[in-house]
Amino acid sequence: MAEAYIKGIGTYAPQRVMTNFDWEKVLDTSNEWILQRTGIRERRIAAPEEVTSDLGAQAARDAMEAAGVSPGDIDLLICATASPDTLLPSTACWMQPKLGLEGKPAFDISAACSGFAYGLTIAEQFVKAGKCNNVLVVGAEMLSRMMDWEDRSICVLLGDGAGAAVVSSEGDGGRILGSRLHADGTYAELLWMPAGGTRMPASHETVEKKLHYYTMKGNELFKIAVKSMADVTRELLEELGMEDEGIDWIIPHQANVRILQSLARRLRVPWERVVVNIERYGNTSAASVPLAWKEALSQGKIQRGDRLLLVTFGGGLTWSAVLVEW
Repeated sequence: MAEAYIKGIGTYAPQRVMTNFDWEKVLDTSNEWILQRTGIRERRIAAPEEVTSDLGAQAARDAMEAAGVSPGDIDLLICATASPDTLLPSTACWMQPKLGLEGKPAFDISAACSGFAYGLTIAEQFVKAGKCNNVLVVGAEMLSRMMDWEDRSICVLLGDGAGAAVVSSEGDGGRILGSRLHADGTYAELLWMPAGGTRMPASHETVEKKLHYYTMKGNELFKIAVKSMADVTRELLEELGMEDEGIDWIIPHQANVRILQSLARRLRVPWERVVVNIERYGNTSAASVPLAWKEALSQGKIQRGDRLLLVTFGGGLTWSAVLVEW
């Protein structure tokens, strides 16, 4: 069977930096409170004129440059986002002409913080089946537009950014060894946006009640997140005939530093082998894994032959694990 490779990774983060001290000026909170509970010091906020597809397009260009491919080489565009430009059409379609990909198939996937890993897995299938040579997978989020800026339980967590990867039938980057995806909709209301769809169409009442913003039950999510990510990792390793010791680096979704610490303990991976950049970006949902991945590469942490565990957890609830040999 054909193989699938990560041929190039790209990222983009908006210029504006919003620190915890900035939040102190508008909320009843403190830098110490946020840092101790989340590990976050600052996050990026998009400019007023930017939209999600703009962030995604910037990351996509960076990924194509890293992969050494042109728009004509791309066969398919997949965008993972929980903060789309519009519900219709897809953010992928808004992004497509910005990248010169007119006429190429393009679609969104909605798997929240697991979106990028879901996208990689979908791309892997297209490449291995011989349907595509190069698939562009983008995780792009503008969460600052989807949150209640007065709800300190969630607004201090979120940030804006984008990451992308070119998944190819050939390359000298990372070979995808395997992946596992899961979802459980019985927990949907632990992390969701109540209004704006057919369940609760927009009205004066839904706007007044701020039902078009994300809501989250953080304490309940914490325990499920750690167990789910550890379990899906072990499922994948068992499928591949590997042990925990076969993981060189964990590149996890950057949700909360305490979740990441608990996950590392469960998987018996030293903390210094976990790629963490939540301190400077916050939770960027589908963009968080590629943002952390590209940063680790640029810092020279990841070496040829290293096995990288991309593990995620998000609204849906969804969770996933992808193993890549660099």
